[in-house]
Amino acid sequence: MNLHEYQGKEILHSFGVEIQRGIVATTASEAVDAAKKLTEDTGTGWHVIKAQVHAGGRGKGGGVKLAKNLQEVEALAGQIIGMNLITPQTSAEGKKVHQVLIAEDVYYPGDSEPEEYYMSVLLDRAKGRNMIMYSTEGGMDIETVAEETPHLIFTEEIDPAVGLLPFQARRIAFNLGLSGTAFKKMTRFVTALFTAYIKSDSSLFEINPVLKTSDDRIIAVDAKVTLDDSALFRHKDYAALRDEREENPMEVEARAVGLNYVDLDGNVGCMVNGAGLAMATMDLIKQAGGEPANFLDVGGTADAERVEAAFKIILKDPSVKAILVNIFGGIVRCDRVAQGIVDAYKNMGNINVPIIVRLQGTNADIAKDIIDNSGLDVQSAIEFQEAADKVQAVMS
Repeated sequence: MNLHEYQGKEILHSFGVEIQRGIVATTASEAVDAAKKLTEDTGTGWHVIKAQVHAGGRGKGGGVKLAKNLQEVEALAGQIIGMNLITPQTSAEGKKVHQVLIAEDVYYPGDSEPEEYYMSVLLDRAKGRNMIMYSTEGGMDIETVAEETPHLIFTEEIDPAVGLLPFQARRIAFNLGLSGTAFKKMTRFVTALFTAYIKSDSSLFEINPVLKTSDDRIIAVDAKVTLDDSALFRHKDYAALRDEREENPMEVEARAVGLNYVDLDGNVGCMVNGAGLAMATMDLIKQAGGEPANFLDVGGTADAERVEAAFKIILKDPSVKAILVNIFGGIVRCDRVAQGIVDAYKNMGNINVPIIVRLQGTNADIAKDIIDNSGLDVQSAIEFQEAADKVQAVMS
């Protein structure tokens, strides 16, 4: 689950990470009130207006502006709220901005010494260990840094048995070229950041930039946070932070009925039980000359109601030209799934795309008979290759 910048910063702050302070506003007048409050608390009259959307590159799209007075705060907030923000990480239509973060300007006027760093905590899937990735080239796209100056990217691998050790935090500060007070504050920053990552059950914490001011403050100026959905049952307060306006509507609908669905850019819809089989099914579709339009796992209870809900979600995608149902009947019997498919098809009425159904496992032969004798425009298959051939045939 992705969080907005202000939400990620709140989590960081709760674990002792110094952040760029800010207040969320949904209207221009709220933005002015927020700026006044920040001026009272921080003494600064300059403020940064930052669009709150689940996408990076907001500054490039005009979603981050600096206001030097309250009149500019009101004008700029009014411009950003309600706009469709287009960034390198959004679609061509962009994302509508519903709220902005009015943040303190932590870049001191006339200060020529602030330094920006990049830092993230994430899982190294190849090694099965968490790692801290960091660079002196903060404020830039880390992909560009990796491509053009890979020697400026450092990683610190964390042993899960002992966690982040003090010497590792010190090594990070040393590699960033820090000394004195800034060195000590960076070690504390790194330690608190990693603690926040572990304690919140996150899969990503990305801070770009981490700022060192001329008076040696170490501040998280931005925060991109992704929480592990599978761990949200331990964090009810974090689960409440979900902003469904930022998510794919079909994925939101699927989650509401207990389906695991991910929207993809393809033309063949998939309905499968089990994540591993779903991945294999997507490979099957590609080998047959198609492109998977989604990942959809109906789980172990593929009854008529669940199958119908899955069909409806898949068919909302106008790019879907065919649907492949690939079910392994282990716990659930294939004949029950087949009957569920037939019942769902009849309940929905007109389905104008071909459907190929491969059912393998318990009572697969009975399931095939149910499909073949249903009188519906549904093709059955037993083997993987047979299903692939039928997908290829309907797509050609």
